[in-house]
Amino acid sequence: MKTQAFMRSAIILIAAAVLSLLFSDCVRCSSPRSRAKGVSSTRDNSPRTRRSSGGQSVIKMRHENGVYYVPCEINGVEMEFIFDTGASDITISLTEAQFLYKQNKLSEKDIKGSEYYQIADGSVSEGTVINLKSVTIGNKTLYNVKASVVHNSDAPLLLGQSALSKFGKISIDYKHNEITLE
Repeated sequence: MKTQAFMRSAIILIAAAVLSLLFSDCVRCSSPRSRAKGVSSTRDNSPRTRRSSGGQSVIKMRHENGVYYVPCEINGVEMEFIFDTGASDITISLTEAQFLYKQNKLSEKDIKGSEYYQIADGSVSEGTVINLKSVTIGNKTLYNVKASVVHNSDAPLLLGQSALSKFGKISIDYKHNEITLE
């Protein structure tokens, strides 16, 4: 009984700490992986989107050190995510969450609670669950997508299953570094 009460108190304290960090007056660090831009009305003109037709979109991925990066827009802000089919959710760092909040692209209403996640190395980490109003990849836009904020300012941005599973079909062309969404 005492252990459950202690765990509940600890979770509430951690959530409160995360929320205070999320809404603090920290200055956004300059990062090449995300940059604020307005939402463009045409997704097909992006230099990273090679072509799209009908119900599909072909997006050029950037390959670096064995990792594939995909350009996305999160709530209207351009970011570059690691394509990670093993990640259960879209994952963003505390730095990106703070930036989205300061740009009025993320609000207190979007914070849904916390969850524990198993990391690839087997360890367990806590993250804050949020709702992303929109996730745009190529000419495809998803609405109200579950994501998690990792309690680390340097955590990588991961494009996981909470978004990828919503597409009917995904094809990867490693020879041309392209991903096709249908």
